[in-house]
Amino acid sequence: MKIVAITGSIGCGKTTLANIVRKMGFVVYDVDGWVRKVYNNKDFLKKLENTFPGSVNNGVADKKFLRNIVFSDNKKLKMLENLIYPFLNNNIRNIIIKNARKNYVGFLDMALLFEKGWEKYCDVIILADVDYQIQKQRVMKRDNVSAEDFDKINNIQLKNEYKKVLSDIVVDTNKPLNLLKVEMIGILKGLI
Repeated sequence: MKIVAITGSIGCGKTTLANIVRKMGFVVYDVDGWVRKVYNNKDFLKKLENTFPGSVNNGVADKKFLRNIVFSDNKKLKMLENLIYPFLNNNIRNIIIKNARKNYVGFLDMALLFEKGWEKYCDVIILADVDYQIQKQRVMKRDNVSAEDFDKINNIQLKNEYKKVLSDIVVDTNKPLNLLKVEMIGILKGLI
């Protein structure tokens, strides 16, 4: 199995690239989706409430409440990550073990690839990139967050300038979807 990561900071177009690849028939493992599943796990919610009292209301994690706590305190951010990432690390190991002898390309869609050290699992890394101002506008519009909240989220991620150096392929996502599709087809032909 060859693992190709698709990564990029928030609002840079990572999910758009992953969706293009998925529509082309490739297997894409959605790490953000895994995180959403963790937040629906009752055992996780109990641990979350014990670690961050007031973070769970009526069986649902209050993500805005959590953002206000963890994005302004690195120690608390690490505490939250220590609740989430053991589950995610276990998932990726299982995928690698299950598919190690298979001859196909699998894609890993993960925003915090470098931040969490998962690049060691990948054969090729594709980075979605876009100008900072476009990135900020996309996130504020899509997620209905303030500029201040965007900065809090963006500041915990490694800057794309550094990610470019660590990546094998950089795709500028500030173009129409049809051109992105054409670009991804060319990239995928070179990987298969």
